[in-house]
Amino acid sequence: MTTRILLATGNVKKLVELRDVLHAARLDVEVLGLDDVRDGPEPVESARTFEGNALIKAREWSRRTGLPALADDSGITVGALNGSPGVRSARWAGPECDDEANLNLLIHQISDVPEGHRDAAFVCAMALALPDGSEHVVVREWPGHVALERRGSNGFGYDPIFVPAGHQVTSAELSPEEKNAISHRGQAVRAIVPVLVETLGLSTLDSEEG
Repeated sequence: MTTRILLATGNVKKLVELRDVLHAARLDVEVLGLDDVRDGPEPVESARTFEGNALIKAREWSRRTGLPALADDSGITVGALNGSPGVRSARWAGPECDDEANLNLLIHQISDVPEGHRDAAFVCAMALALPDGSEHVVVREWPGHVALERRGSNGFGYDPIFVPAGHQVTSAELSPEEKNAISHRGQAVRAIVPVLVETLGLSTLDSEEG
């Protein structure tokens, strides 16, 4: 019987990324999003760390739904900004602002930083909360630097200005498959897969076919 897991996000693109990574892992799971179960407002992300915010979301949605809940908190850290935007990445230009406003503000803030000094990293904390109260968290980083001009149309958030280490293109210029193979979120999901298998007793589609 297919196990149902909730990904505690209303971000459709995050949901697609997670489903793609779990599909590649051949896990027999059905991944639901918040639009499938929403019954109230999202919890306030009041922690000062990615791990803390991911756990807040995973705990609350597992409690509300009775399902194993995965939640991530992710963002970009910029060395020249002392690690900001960090946990405020999605709200960097203000709580009501969109990706475009966040990008504009970040570019403005580092516009006078010389090339070679715009180091940055995407960070993803992935938390799993189970109905029995057990919890697991993994954190992964994707180093690179920030460009001053947007390039590419794939991805979302800060992808158009983030150039991964060892690449000449932005993460928005990578294909979804290329991005999932190396991104912070792809790494975090793959790191949580063994935890899902062990704690939920998941089987793989390969084993069922065999």
